[in-house]
Amino acid sequence: MWIFVLFCFMIGMLLGLQMPFLVPAFLTKYLSIAILASLDSFFGGIRASLEETFDSLVLLTGFIANSLLAAGFAYIGDQLGVSLYTAAVFVFGVRIFQNLAIIRRIALNKLRKPKPVVQLQNGDSF
Repeated sequence: MWIFVLFCFMIGMLLGLQMPFLVPAFLTKYLSIAILASLDSFFGGIRASLEETFDSLVLLTGFIANSLLAAGFAYIGDQLGVSLYTAAVFVFGVRIFQNLAIIRRIALNKLRKPKPVVQLQNGDSF
């Protein structure tokens, strides 16, 4: 399942890089938050798939809720003259790195061979 997600992500990236599209300067904060929200959901989906707890409804609702909340912070921050979007960028960054670390650990554990159990003469093992 996660291979399909990775494939769709790569197709979207390639299409996005090929299309000539300019983002107005006042929308750059919102676009950066949307990209981070999608990356957070992407890596969270891979993590859930590797942990065998993947649920597409959780992925979709999490993406929408995180995006709306982060965009709301950015908007309120713009209205108040405070860069609240930095908090969303920080949170998404931490979550992305946590998910990548967990994905790495799961992948390494699956690649490692299990250690052999040594039986002692008295029946104990270590």
